[in-house]
Amino acid sequence: MGLETQAPFVAIFGRDPRSLLVMGIYLSVIVPVYNERYLVAESIRRVLAVESELLERVDVIVVDDGSTDGTREILRELAAEYPQRIDYVEHEGNQGKGAAVRTGIARAKGAVTVIHDADLEYDPQDLVAVVRPFIEEGADAVYGSRFLGGSQRRVLYFRHTLGNRLITFVADLCTDLNLTDVETCYKAVRTPLLKSIPIRSNDFRLEIELSFKLAKRKARIFEVPISYAGRTYEEGKKIGFWDGALAFGAMLHWWIVDDLYTDDEFGSNILVSLSGTPRFNRWMGEEIRPYVGTRVLEIGAGLGNISNVLIPREHYTATDINPHYLAYLNSLSEFRPYMDVATLDLDNPATFEGHEEKYDTVVCLNVLEHVPDEATALTNIRSALGEGGRAIILVPQGPWLYGTLDETLEHRCRYTRKTLTAALEAAGFEIERLFGFNKASMPGWWFNGKILRRRHFGRFQLKLVDWSVWLFKLLERILPWRGVSLIAIVRRSEGSAAD
Repeated sequence: MGLETQAPFVAIFGRDPRSLLVMGIYLSVIVPVYNERYLVAESIRRVLAVESELLERVDVIVVDDGSTDGTREILRELAAEYPQRIDYVEHEGNQGKGAAVRTGIARAKGAVTVIHDADLEYDPQDLVAVVRPFIEEGADAVYGSRFLGGSQRRVLYFRHTLGNRLITFVADLCTDLNLTDVETCYKAVRTPLLKSIPIRSNDFRLEIELSFKLAKRKARIFEVPISYAGRTYEEGKKIGFWDGALAFGAMLHWWIVDDLYTDDEFGSNILVSLSGTPRFNRWMGEEIRPYVGTRVLEIGAGLGNISNVLIPREHYTATDINPHYLAYLNSLSEFRPYMDVATLDLDNPATFEGHEEKYDTVVCLNVLEHVPDEATALTNIRSALGEGGRAIILVPQGPWLYGTLDETLEHRCRYTRKTLTAALEAAGFEIERLFGFNKASMPGWWFNGKILRRRHFGRFQLKLVDWSVWLFKLLERILPWRGVSLIAIVRRSEGSAAD
């Protein structure tokens, strides 16, 4: 593993990848259990027996989901036997697999968390293969596929297999993934990523929900072949036709609904909704691309919507303060040797140390309006530019448009040409060009934020905007009012009072 690939792994696991190869991964295994008294002890013992140089430690989180057949007593004895390795939780009543997994996720401590059913259909020795892509490929999630050709597979239920493949086909169609087994139990995910995803399903629809949300979060998903010893219904298999029907309903729901982040201080859930407009983002990137040089610093890169339009470059540094976005950007940069990722706070000069006069272009779109200290932010941007370097800054325009949408997005203000020019000149910039952008959205922004007082963007609204970009481009030339946004192309002036 080359030194150039270290940054993504450090961001994912919090340590150098070379130490991972020596120490292995700390794996948390969630075992949801409901009425499995004859199998559960052996299943958990097999998980505890898994050993590999790729595994530093394996801990088990057992969640008894209201068992009534004597399973609970067995689990209590097992937890007492392995107090250092088993974290045991009981639900008062049966809530469903999704609810049990949600409880387990909250208690997971490992770098990677995986789900393991208690019914012996899956072989825990396959967990070694499941964790390998996290080390070798910088994976965000790894699925153990029953259909990729594992070492062995019990031959059972053609119609059940056909249903699984149909569900996977439709899921792939909706998510644009090419999974072979969306319903597999063995789903391993980086624990910080998994904890940041809200799980709403209480039953087997968890499998669909998690897969759709990982796809929308643009996670790097890998599959590995695993063996499978399925049970018959006489042996206790629980999933049936109705669960398959519910899976299709879940696909429709999670295709429409964006609910991708747990509540956090970054407002990730509403910000990520804006990334669902690829045509609009491409249009924005095309507007600024003629002004972008060869050594670029992007501040507030988010999920790389603009980065993908501007790269490749001689050197490209993508930055953010949101750890979820940084994890994704690290994955994006892994196979792009010209690209690196950094934590950069526009309001904190200390985070700019090491970036002084390093770039010919700084791209800062929809960020300046969020920082409380505008002067410090602009000074930091200027410090990163070399002599004659250029900054590209996009901010919301029109104070009279300020409404509930701005409040939700935590906009400090909306700018005018006069106020933005004054701030830029005071910070030591010379205005090269100042122009409005996105005139067609102005009536909609005003109506939603000032009249309807909405606080979120509807998925259909965003898709309609994205589908209408071709029309927006035409209207940009003829509409008489100013755009929703204001773009400033500025150069660092030398010898100014700002120095």
